[in-house]
Amino acid sequence: MCGIFDTSFLLHATKTVTNSKKNSTRIFIPSKLIKVAYNRSLINSRSILAVNGETFENIALQVFRYQYNKNQVYRDYCNALRINPAAVTGITSIPFLPVSFFKTHKVVTDNKALPQLVFESSGTTGETPSRHYVLDAHMYESALLQGFEVFYGDPRQYAILALLPSYLERSNASLVYMAKTLMEKSAHPDNGFYISEWAQLYQMLTRLEQQGQKVLLLGVTFALLDFAAAYPMPLTHTVVIETGGMKGRRTEMTRNEVHDILKKQWQLSQVHSEYGMTELLSQAYATADGIFKCTSTMKVLLRDINDPLEVSTTGTGCLNIIDLANIHSCAFIATEDIGRIDPDGTFQVLGRMDHSALRGCSLMAV
Repeated sequence: MCGIFDTSFLLHATKTVTNSKKNSTRIFIPSKLIKVAYNRSLINSRSILAVNGETFENIALQVFRYQYNKNQVYRDYCNALRINPAAVTGITSIPFLPVSFFKTHKVVTDNKALPQLVFESSGTTGETPSRHYVLDAHMYESALLQGFEVFYGDPRQYAILALLPSYLERSNASLVYMAKTLMEKSAHPDNGFYISEWAQLYQMLTRLEQQGQKVLLLGVTFALLDFAAAYPMPLTHTVVIETGGMKGRRTEMTRNEVHDILKKQWQLSQVHSEYGMTELLSQAYATADGIFKCTSTMKVLLRDINDPLEVSTTGTGCLNIIDLANIHSCAFIATEDIGRIDPDGTFQVLGRMDHSALRGCSLMAV
């Protein structure tokens, strides 16, 4: 199965389960779990933002029970897999929803609520984009800023420059909203977005470097490579964060190859990376060598390439993400990325399943 489930099978299986008198979806939820699911005080925004290593698993299990009860898409998916919620007692036994469901379903805990934000992926020509309906923008912004400050400190110390062509050219890109939120918190007068204004970006970086101003240059990978090739310069006070994103714009390269080029062109000791996606509200950051660490509301697990229900905490396989900030959508996402997790919880992204994954688990380097 290569870690991806066939949607049509699941929908068919869901109908079979929910229409069966012997397999009512309600019989899997003992009264104690129903009480926990409705106890919002246990899983409100404050408790999620206060999560730490010791409380993460307990909060994640509470979120699972809540979302099983409140998210129709996720509940149908769990039922299609014949999952008994009462038997889910650890994070490795929680079912992870394939990320592709965000292309085909509205994944929310309350279908009647109006989303405050709708993030949409770029996709490719003719491909259905993913849509993430965000019911609580404040939750997203709080998780973003809290996580950012752990890695980089107060955004107000930076001038933030975002080189995001293709993202700025469409609406509803989560990466643009992320940069905008950081810029608003920074409030630096030289903050700005750039598409192809390389000369202006070069002049801005040169001036800020001369002033000794700390700069955060956030950029999509192909644009950073193009800009670096055209404008090599020493960047002493600038942190460069690449966010991924080649999308056929260049020959595929490994992350190490990309970083080596950027370090040479800009005389940097390290290039940083950010790991996020339309379907997630939390981020992970790599401050050196492409080794990512999660923010407090996020945890990465692995599923076996051949058995997607076999989940582990270390080794190599397909990445499963627990994102507690996704409290109002789905916090348990089975991605299409291949990665390795070390015993200390750090992880690397090694590749990506391409569109022939169902036929052979082919990998595409990123």
